[in-house]
Amino acid sequence: MTDAPVIWWVRRDLRLTDNPALTAAAEAGPVIPLFIQDHSVDSLGAAAKWRMGEGLRAFADALEDKGSRLILRRGNALDVLREMVDETGATAVHWSRLYDPDAIDRDTDVKSALKDAGIEAESHSGHLLFEPWTVETQDGGPYKVYSPYWRAVKDRDPGAPLSAPSLSTPETWPKSDVLDDWAMGAAMNRGAEVLAKYSKPGEAAARSRLAVFIRDKVERYKSDRDLPGEDATSRMSEYLTYGEISPRSLWAAGQRAMEDGKSGAEHFVKEVVWREFAYHLMYNTPRILTDNWREEWDDFPWRDDERLAEVKAWKQGRTGVRFVDAAMREMYVTGTMHNRARMIVASYLTKNCMIHWKVGMRWFEECLTDWDPASNAMGWQWVAGSGPDAAPYFRVFNPDTQAEKFDPDGEYLSAFIAEGQKNPPETALDYFDAVPRSWNLSAHENYPERPIVGLKEGREAALSAYQNRPKAS
Repeated sequence: MTDAPVIWWVRRDLRLTDNPALTAAAEAGPVIPLFIQDHSVDSLGAAAKWRMGEGLRAFADALEDKGSRLILRRGNALDVLREMVDETGATAVHWSRLYDPDAIDRDTDVKSALKDAGIEAESHSGHLLFEPWTVETQDGGPYKVYSPYWRAVKDRDPGAPLSAPSLSTPETWPKSDVLDDWAMGAAMNRGAEVLAKYSKPGEAAARSRLAVFIRDKVERYKSDRDLPGEDATSRMSEYLTYGEISPRSLWAAGQRAMEDGKSGAEHFVKEVVWREFAYHLMYNTPRILTDNWREEWDDFPWRDDERLAEVKAWKQGRTGVRFVDAAMREMYVTGTMHNRARMIVASYLTKNCMIHWKVGMRWFEECLTDWDPASNAMGWQWVAGSGPDAAPYFRVFNPDTQAEKFDPDGEYLSAFIAEGQKNPPETALDYFDAVPRSWNLSAHENYPERPIVGLKEGREAALSAYQNRPKAS
């Protein structure tokens, strides 16, 4: 511990508990928490940027409760860090690692430049359970299929979650931007007010939600997690995205539940590891973010045109396929979408409508508050058939039979489709307040009489394209 301040560069780790970067900073000296609105933040989709702003607001309050504060600055990350070092006399900078190619390039440059200037610069784990380079096949390469990846890590010990450290503060605080001046929800327009009704940002909310899930719901998680009309899942994805809870905390909670004999606990832990697998793939094969992971799909005749009528209907939640439309509307109202529903809407777009998975991936990036680069890319390619461990292309989900199986009473469909209901619920009506005014949609309009693409004809066209696709050499 020294008297010189230490900068904790806050990124996607908006928490005090189980934060190795914060713990290291706190052990080194008085901590200055710094969040930088750089290009990585500016380029976020509308919903994710709004949610980041709300997460920062909650986190700033949590720091205030500890006698600390969150400093906000805008600009190039390296330039801002250099300015902060000069202003405060800080001798070290600590941060949590990220794993997408742009973040790796930025952080490598930052670390090199700071060290050349005589400043200690250290990155730490915390965003994942297992660093991607630490999980290898017997041949020394990355895993390409989930099941063997799970078997490779399921008995590993990622360590116990760290307690929140005590924070000493600098003698003087540097100036900070005002969060409201950043207007991080501006692109959401009126939709921000709707999202705010359904989102509860912050570490305290995350830990409370996890506790309730483990206590009341994990027992039936394996059987109930596919029921979109039920509140049966952990809903931790949004909190993991912004680091308001650590994956190690989820792992520990799941392991305790397994020891207590709760039957759904192992499946919950497997879902946490599914996220790990997505990051493992993104780190080792970053093309998954931009191109077909399976290169033999490069000549497949998907259509990549945002102007198509099928794309417009899909985006607006007016395809005429009720399960697909309910799912899209759930996303606009709540900022998230049930996982079973994500598979259904992705299958309908990429297979029934023959639209490129990139169109859907880009739209999710714009509209999801739990957007995550690795999970979003892997999810879309998994359904489309072009990704690792993919569902076979000939597996075309039928939204009607899926609804009969997983929403037999129509609770999910009724929750988000107002048209035709005498007294539609608030969630269904909120859709019309969340979407752009330019869509000119109203609950008084009739629901589409027929699907924009019929399920049978779409499936047949997709299978024909699959059977006649150019074969890889």
